[in-house]
Amino acid sequence: MADMINVKINGIAVSVPKGTTVLEAAHQAGVDIPTFCYMKEINEIGACRICMVEINEGRGFRMVASCVYPLNFDNSEVRTNSPKVLDSRKKTLELILSTHDKKCLSCVRSGNCELQSLCNEMGIEDENAYAGEKPEYEIDNSAVHMYRDNNKCILCRRCTAVCSKWQGIGVIGANERGFKTNIGSAFEMGLGSTSCVSCGQCIAVCPVGALSEKDFTNQVFAAIADETKTVIVQTAPAVRAALGEEFGYEIGTNVEGKMAAALRRLGFDKVFDTDWAADLTIMEEATEFVDRFTNGGVLPLITSCSPGWVKYCEHYFPNMTENLSSCKSPHQMQGAVIKTYLAEKMGLDPKNIVVVSIMPCTAKKFECQRDNEAAAGVPDVDYVLTTRELARMIKRAGLKFTALPDEDFDNPLGLSSGAGDIFGVTGGVMEAALRTAYCWLSGKNEEVVEFHEGRGTDGIKRSTVNINGTEIKVAVASGLANAKELLTRVQNGEEKVDFIEIMGCPGGCVNGGGQPQQPASVRLFTDLRSERAKALYSEDAAKTLRLSHLNKDVQALYDEYLEKPGSHKAHELLHTTYVKRTIN
Repeated sequence: MADMINVKINGIAVSVPKGTTVLEAAHQAGVDIPTFCYMKEINEIGACRICMVEINEGRGFRMVASCVYPLNFDNSEVRTNSPKVLDSRKKTLELILSTHDKKCLSCVRSGNCELQSLCNEMGIEDENAYAGEKPEYEIDNSAVHMYRDNNKCILCRRCTAVCSKWQGIGVIGANERGFKTNIGSAFEMGLGSTSCVSCGQCIAVCPVGALSEKDFTNQVFAAIADETKTVIVQTAPAVRAALGEEFGYEIGTNVEGKMAAALRRLGFDKVFDTDWAADLTIMEEATEFVDRFTNGGVLPLITSCSPGWVKYCEHYFPNMTENLSSCKSPHQMQGAVIKTYLAEKMGLDPKNIVVVSIMPCTAKKFECQRDNEAAAGVPDVDYVLTTRELARMIKRAGLKFTALPDEDFDNPLGLSSGAGDIFGVTGGVMEAALRTAYCWLSGKNEEVVEFHEGRGTDGIKRSTVNINGTEIKVAVASGLANAKELLTRVQNGEEKVDFIEIMGCPGGCVNGGGQPQQPASVRLFTDLRSERAKALYSEDAAKTLRLSHLNKDVQALYDEYLEKPGSHKAHELLHTTYVKRTIN
């Protein structure tokens, strides 16, 4: 057990393990210290100097960076709000503002910007206190899913840290030196020319408006207003677990009912649940796994629901694309079903149907433009909006989200099992598939077996599942650095696995790059992944229907249209192909 020491933070006595940072001790004392650059275990560089405090360890007070300074002396005293500290913090903010594009009224982060909030708190009166030379940068619009505006960048380096450490990719970093320092790609390539996988984790951690997804809300509003179009929306499971944060709800609140109500009031003609297509995905993927496992197919089978992961595989493990499940991701499957099966039932021309997917993921914006994602001869999905974009639409339309009634999704593509609900968390796709595979291989068609070994936020989880004496080795990885570690071991023959689930984002879709942005003060001390995941596991546990293959609407689709899982027609509509890409 670590040695404990006593510390006073602004006169508040706390006892902490020796070596605890001043920042962490202050949090324990109920005192917030602002930070820009700091991310625990990811970006501990003490560079922004916003978190400076005064500390007395028996030799008088001196200034230190609280995020990286360890407490090693008993009875140390810390001041976080002395005149000297506040003056230092104010001057640092004024220096940051001296090179910052201050067009706040038109900035996507206005009202949810960590720089803006801190300037307001600190009473910054002259935003041009240090006026002088200011670098100018062209906005990088080369990527499908996002843009980079270095005119708003504050060089906190959070984005570069998550790209290299969380994701193990590192396509962005600091270019030039000194006053000319800027964040970009090697040789000043546009992001779209690199092997970026569109995960959006850089956007999720950016404290200002330097990074954001490409916004398609205007195009969706225009489609809704076009009387010649039938506009159908679908929402991923993780969206309901996070959307409420944009409207003041506690992290992890499930707002499914109000979300469905809001979508109807925005004018969508049908409101469907992508969880329904998650059940459909399990029918195809479990069939694919059972076939490969029993007939000597290519193993391990690796899930294909995360487009960031799929693109990563194509770039960094191209020789393993044969291991990827050929199944489209759930929202692409749903789009395909809408524009074929549903279009025929409703007597609609697929060309006049607009499918909008609300996703926690920026990589879906790339995915919907991939080849072989157009079952009806037109794109399966026309627009992908992030959770943040949906929140903007609701606010722009003047809807009082918290006052809306709870409503259900439309049918027939709205009823889902609990197995479909948990697709949004790391381990959820694996558990959903194993529930059905267990039923099929054991002959116990309605027995719900929960696979708790795949739950939790650990980067890599391994387990052996025994079904009627047959052992199936499974593994779950989330975050692409963890995926790299696992796949390298599999590729080198150090580990044998039959079935692997990989999510591109750490913790799964609940922590996707398109989810609501939380400031450092929340991110540092709240596990967003776990809190949001609780909402989906609770939804699963509360349902009577918890097995994908028992979803009657999915069964009806096969009876009426697709014949059976894995059929030729199912492959035409619900499966796709991959490409081997280079690394740039």
